[in-house]
Amino acid sequence: MKYVDEFRDPTKAKFLLKEIRALVKSIEITKTRPLYIMEVCGGHTHAIFRYGVETMLPDEIELVHGPGCPVCVLPMGRVDDCVALAETPGVIFTTFGDAMRVPGSKKSLLQARAEGCDVRMVYSPLDSLALAKENPDKQVVFFALGFETTMPSTALTILEAEREGIENFTVFCNHITIIPTIKAILDSPELSLDGFLGPGHVSMVIGDSSYGFIADHYNRPLVITGFEPLDVLQGIWMVLKQIAEGRSEIENQYNRVVPSGGNAAALEAIGKVYEVREFFEWRGLGSIDHSGIRIREPYAKFDAEQQFSVPALKIADPKSCQCGEVLKGVIKPWDCKVFGNECTPETPLGALMVSSEGACAAYYQFGDLEKIHDTKRKYEETV
Repeated sequence: MKYVDEFRDPTKAKFLLKEIRALVKSIEITKTRPLYIMEVCGGHTHAIFRYGVETMLPDEIELVHGPGCPVCVLPMGRVDDCVALAETPGVIFTTFGDAMRVPGSKKSLLQARAEGCDVRMVYSPLDSLALAKENPDKQVVFFALGFETTMPSTALTILEAEREGIENFTVFCNHITIIPTIKAILDSPELSLDGFLGPGHVSMVIGDSSYGFIADHYNRPLVITGFEPLDVLQGIWMVLKQIAEGRSEIENQYNRVVPSGGNAAALEAIGKVYEVREFFEWRGLGSIDHSGIRIREPYAKFDAEQQFSVPALKIADPKSCQCGEVLKGVIKPWDCKVFGNECTPETPLGALMVSSEGACAAYYQFGDLEKIHDTKRKYEETV
């Protein structure tokens, strides 16, 4: 574990924190307000809380937790579509584990399985394809979700299904793209950001050039960052250094993993199998143009939306749940009035409390218990 230990070295962390404090003192704006830095990826949110990064930083830095958790932004209507597919006679519905407990308007996939539907957890779309080959008398539907990180594996599985001539395998495509999402956040009047920690996993696929508009048109720095504590601290230091020097550029702290041009083979598979949807609905964020993708017509026989009757209804989130405000970084999870009382990992109202990358789950698992209890107490005083 030598390589991991190097990125958890407390001596190096202390040095980076010293440099961060020095940079903060040199930035004039911190005398009137904090610097707002958004970590786009839910994986960063969990790393920040797991290792206590936020508690180490000076008060002049405010970390804002973004929408980079694909399970969290899945609208309730799409969960209902999953349940409808799972309830279709003769269907084996397959999904990643963190989507099993995401609540729909009436039930989750886990509840549908408890009621007798054949819902199975898989670790990759290839597992679903194997199930289709093992069960030729069944229709196997794979619930495809995630940003560009997981798009290639789904695309390559569809190409493999075509090559093998498998007729009983389809994909319910809910893949989404990160770039329109960041643009929607930058255009939001509710939020003012000074910089970004860019998503490491997504960037492994798309590289760094797609983020250029953030620096060129919005004059904000973005640093693609890894997931170890020293990665996060160095990413924050690099963002602050740009701000202190009056620069807005796209930089890559995670260059040991993320190539500048992305993954050519993955991008080729994505371009071959998918096309951009005109619009796509996000939980808490509404409809974002060109933010979702669908399966191209040549592969329509693998598209569950074309092969099955899917309700495709638009369902509003519970009024008490403030997932949208949390996803956009407008409020912290413990500012939500149901956080930690009505909404917990055991009884989630929103997807942010379910997913392993959800901001609410990170706050609940690793956050300040006094703040959680204070939120619960204030809520109880108002009911």
